[in-house]
Amino acid sequence: MTETRTPFVGQSLPRREDEALITGRGTWTDDISPPGVVHLAVVRSDIAHGRITGVDAAAASEHPGVVAVFTGADLRSEFAAGIPCGWPVTEDILVPDHPPLAVDEVNHVGDGVAVVVATSAAAARDASELVVVDYEELPAVVDIEAALEPGSPLVHEQFGTNHCYTWPLAVGDVDDALARADVVVEGRYVQQRVLASPMEPRAVVVTPDPYGGGFTLHTSTQVPHFVRDILAAICGVSDTKLRVVAPDVGGGFGAKLNVYAEEALALVLARRLRKPVKWTETRSEHHVATTHGRGQVQHMTVGATRDGRILGMRIRLLADMGAYLQLLTPGIAVFGAFTYCGLYDFGAYDFECRGVFTNLTPTDAYRGAGRSEAAYAHERILDDLARALEMDPAELRLRNLHPPFDEPRTVPSGVMYDSGDYEPCMRRAMELVDYEGLRAEQARRRAEGDHVELGIGIGNFTESGGLSPSKVAAGVRLQSGGWEAATVRMTTAGRAEVVTGTSPHGQGHETAWAQITADSLGIDPADVEVLHSDTMIAPFGRDTYGSRSLAVGGSAVFGAAEKVVAKATLLAAHLLEADASDVEFRDGTFSVRGTGGGGITIQEVAGAASLAADLPEGMEPNLTADHHFDPPNFTWPFGTHVCVVEVDTETGFTTVRRFVAVDDCGRIVNPTIVDGQLHGGIAQGIAQALYEHATYDEAGQPTTATLADYAVPAASDLPGFDLEQRVTLSPTNPLGAKGIGESGAIGSSPAVVNAVIDALTARGVTHLDMPVTPQRVWRALHTQTTPKATVA
Repeated sequence: MTETRTPFVGQSLPRREDEALITGRGTWTDDISPPGVVHLAVVRSDIAHGRITGVDAAAASEHPGVVAVFTGADLRSEFAAGIPCGWPVTEDILVPDHPPLAVDEVNHVGDGVAVVVATSAAAARDASELVVVDYEELPAVVDIEAALEPGSPLVHEQFGTNHCYTWPLAVGDVDDALARADVVVEGRYVQQRVLASPMEPRAVVVTPDPYGGGFTLHTSTQVPHFVRDILAAICGVSDTKLRVVAPDVGGGFGAKLNVYAEEALALVLARRLRKPVKWTETRSEHHVATTHGRGQVQHMTVGATRDGRILGMRIRLLADMGAYLQLLTPGIAVFGAFTYCGLYDFGAYDFECRGVFTNLTPTDAYRGAGRSEAAYAHERILDDLARALEMDPAELRLRNLHPPFDEPRTVPSGVMYDSGDYEPCMRRAMELVDYEGLRAEQARRRAEGDHVELGIGIGNFTESGGLSPSKVAAGVRLQSGGWEAATVRMTTAGRAEVVTGTSPHGQGHETAWAQITADSLGIDPADVEVLHSDTMIAPFGRDTYGSRSLAVGGSAVFGAAEKVVAKATLLAAHLLEADASDVEFRDGTFSVRGTGGGGITIQEVAGAASLAADLPEGMEPNLTADHHFDPPNFTWPFGTHVCVVEVDTETGFTTVRRFVAVDDCGRIVNPTIVDGQLHGGIAQGIAQALYEHATYDEAGQPTTATLADYAVPAASDLPGFDLEQRVTLSPTNPLGAKGIGESGAIGSSPAVVNAVIDALTARGVTHLDMPVTPQRVWRALHTQTTPKATVA
């Protein structure tokens, strides 16, 4: 009996991408310097709000190496449109004009006013400091709650308001549920602004083609297809004349899920000057000119019975848009609307989000976008509810989890989760961390009067991944996501070439897609070449974000590979002189079922298909297939994260003693890649909980404008992570995959903050906002501030 080979899907094959990256042989956008390239430096506003009354570029124009200086007025005619908002969430949303360079008014520190073109990056930067911009300074507003008060300064005077939109969602009668509740708890939680801080800042190089009138644009982006399509519209270029390439990308985290002014500027100046044009962001520019994440104030109300059964939930959310609407700005907060109910089963749900303009850098996607904020809020208020009920927070959660389901189930927010089995996941996390033992240790240490308090925090979550169906699914319509495309073709030599519309920036697509293809075709992953991130090679694609790559992009690859096998089966049957229904395919070989005779390998079939000397009637040469996969629903990964902290009450310093995460992301293609994604996501969640905060003063001046002020944790600041995975297959795609890229950033921050508060509850501290810095902890302990979560 022939032994069946072990599938490659499920194995921790080494990432094929890593060797070049860790040996310095990667190619980043800043490495690309075409002959004759000129460099851009953007002159940026140093005030938060003001009218431009004059721009004096005389001194800059005379600086050595300067080719030209352009203002917004100079380049106005080069643009067919401004930077677009791609997700207007309501029909009456207010969308301000957003020119790539400000013409009349600046609306945040970092707003571009002019651009200097020079023969070197240093000359361009030096000359940019010589451009003198005169302003009539206007009042600025930086606080989203204050921005809605009567008489507040207006970011965009023509609107007469800072209110951008209101988006509601109501399921059931929340007023009745809260009226029937024995306990009603209210909380106000703040999602501070954070920066993506990728290792590689943004960069773009545009090269005019030597003939044909087209352009090749290299850019550090997550979304080369979006960049092509949107820049074509902004700059009045045919999309067939614009090739966009994302070379190696040093991290994105949502900040590179956008189309930026600098990309548009580089393109129009390459067109005007007929020269290659290059711009590389400085780290200081990143802090003011690249989108920020989060920026919300969350008002939560939950009602429950005395035995801890949740009856209803109300969410009132204020979301900071910043000064403009970037690609997905208004939709980020709205996207979280469907998961504020978390893993919990109850009857009534009422959500309302108001978007608010401020004179700050625009917000947009950041790892876990919308879902991280939702998980933070529902896990914070569940701990507040547990305290009000004098119930263990784990027990409260266990009483409210959905029962197991392997087919779509409607949840309180009205959407349909794909599948879930929550209680075993949570209990396993509690077992791994020794929850009961920790509670006993906590009680013992408190009895002994230890000044270092022990705290345990839980972060349960689910998220809407697999972004996303093109049609309305689960009651949700998005302006992004949708289908994904792939092509699989076998060469004459019998190897496979995969073209994918997804664009990786650290996710390991080349390795995972090779594993999927190898299993389908019965070949070795080493014989699979994966091509991506180039709109000339992969003209169709929806790119990478929202934990969609495997569930949508991987499923497209799987579908294309299966089509190749189906065609190869017909040709193999012809070559074996058998009926196709009698031919079976196993481990890369076609054979006639029940004959016991020899077979023919898929490599031999590929060779015959290429030679085309003996094809069945009507069959075209070569083994190649395209496939578009459009999912019927989102996927809904879930998990339980448990954080154990020790808080020194004399210094306020928090030490994360242990962090356990049990996640369910559906079928796992490569366990090591899953662990890597979780490591990175958990690190970012801990960073938001304890360290990071993009702050401004009252005039809109950034007070964390460099990495000397903005606290990004180092590896030495983080604990080791104890990870375990469970598998609940998703019915929404043929792989059964759900996604893992954002899960770590969703479950971790509430687990950390809940742990710190749990440590301090006995000392009267029941509320802290992120980041939970030593100073905040010390002040809370010594001022005994009034808790912001209250029992009504």
